[in-house]
Amino acid sequence: MNKPSVSTTYNGLSRIKLFWALSRTPHGLLDMATPAFAALLWIGGFPSLYVMGLGLVTTFAGYTAVYALNDVVDHRLDKEKLKRGGLQDYEDYLDAVLVRHPIAQGFLSFKEGLAWSLAWGILALLGAYLLNPVCAAIFLAGALLEGVYCLLWRVSHFRTLVSGGVKTSGALAAVFAVDPNPSPVFILILFLCLFFWEIGGQNIPADWTDVEEDRQLNAQTIPVRFGLERANFIILWSIVLSMILTVILFSVTRVRFEIPYILAAVSTGAYLLLTPAVKLYKTKERREVMTLFNKASYYPVCLLAIVTIKSML
Repeated sequence: MNKPSVSTTYNGLSRIKLFWALSRTPHGLLDMATPAFAALLWIGGFPSLYVMGLGLVTTFAGYTAVYALNDVVDHRLDKEKLKRGGLQDYEDYLDAVLVRHPIAQGFLSFKEGLAWSLAWGILALLGAYLLNPVCAAIFLAGALLEGVYCLLWRVSHFRTLVSGGVKTSGALAAVFAVDPNPSPVFILILFLCLFFWEIGGQNIPADWTDVEEDRQLNAQTIPVRFGLERANFIILWSIVLSMILTVILFSVTRVRFEIPYILAAVSTGAYLLLTPAVKLYKTKERREVMTLFNKASYYPVCLLAIVTIKSML
């Protein structure tokens, strides 16, 4: 029996699932833990209900808009990949839980995707401005960098650095939402910690899974430019740096975190980041890079849990 097409499966109200797929909502929900972790880590407690409520809506809107923007800007390239047999839905890949690239596959139009991204983007911008105008500026910068990141796909492998900047923007904005004058040292360490987590645990592993089709299309990614062995080396040491910076981050916040909390953060990093990165470095197998990507996606959630426990005690 033939499997029903996506266009048949998603019709009427259920078509909204295609928009959630456009925004990679399962992944976006996990990413929402990053701003919450950063804010709680800095202030050591919960902000007002107003800030928490507005922050939750703004964060959801921001990630929904930016992830959708990625597919909107890249829809022509994704169509090109599709023609060459790409856009495979790997069974165990977090970003393939829903339909990958629904615009490229013709399930959503470009106008629908653009309208979806803009609507959520406007909501995120408004919420960010109400929290702190600095937050709005950070959101606009992050959205702009996301567009630049997409446009650099065939231009430079340094686009990976741009991705690192995009992923830190939500956390930086969250800190300014709860404190208009945070420590510059904390902000710097937070940026670097999340920057290397994104590069080693998210961006390069994601490019790793698409390396064959990217080579055919002359993409400029770390795995294509340097090969898988060097890419694995960069992944491993980015992970190590992120874990070291996490420990430093816990020590430069204005709240004292006792040894058990720091050990919990280190153990979390060892399980979710270091162990799969080492396995990838040794085996160089695709399934290991997808395991790393998936596990690394839960790192901010676990750090948020640690900080939340501290805030409640």
